[in-house]
Amino acid sequence: MTTLLRAELLKLRTTRTFAALAGAAIGTSLLLATLVSLLTEPERESVLIDVFASDTSAVFIVVLAIVGISGEWRHRTIASALLAAPDRLRFLAAKTLAFAAAGSALSLAVAIAVAVAGFAILSARDLPTPDVDEWAAQVVRLALMAALGGAFGVALGALVRNQVIAVVGVLMASFAVEPVLISLVPEVGRFGPFVALPTAAADIPAADAGLGDVALLSPVLATLVLLAWIGAAFAAAVVLLRRRDVE
Repeated sequence: MTTLLRAELLKLRTTRTFAALAGAAIGTSLLLATLVSLLTEPERESVLIDVFASDTSAVFIVVLAIVGISGEWRHRTIASALLAAPDRLRFLAAKTLAFAAAGSALSLAVAIAVAVAGFAILSARDLPTPDVDEWAAQVVRLALMAALGGAFGVALGALVRNQVIAVVGVLMASFAVEPVLISLVPEVGRFGPFVALPTAAADIPAADAGLGDVALLSPVLATLVLLAWIGAAFAAAVVLLRRRDVE
């Protein structure tokens, strides 16, 4: 298992797609944090969320994970990959752990970039900044959400092998379907795995995330439900992978 995990991490480090999406995640997060720090005057109670929660890594790592696993079929490398790792459960588990680790690492990189810009700009403008322990706790929560996003992306990509359909489907669910459900049927929408549950698990108020006054789950319960989503998707992906013929 260790050898498989190392191989998957090596693939990530040497893939241009990872570098491009990581750069995009850091760039967009840094831009958001910088604009909010420069153009608004966050209050002490809201500055942690307004500025330092500007982390888009979870979205990018889900896309990267989908591309990474579905690319095995698109580029016809799945056969050689499974020849090297015949146990398909171990193969998928190694992919999952690799992208979970990549998600948390990317989130930490984003957090550092945002912190450097946010603390510098806010201090220069004599505006309040969060306590270091509050900031560190949020960094851990966001890194955990990015890790779970990477794991979920692998399972979804293994279920839907077509890259375009999988990526577009996730983006539509994240930016259209789930927000509509939250708005129209909040008692159902708050269990959504792309918006509501990550927001709740990261302990971000619904109003600050643009979700209105919906009653989100507690952070612990939201994390457990999100893990259930990931576990169900992973189990289904393992079953399908074992039944599929590969070329």
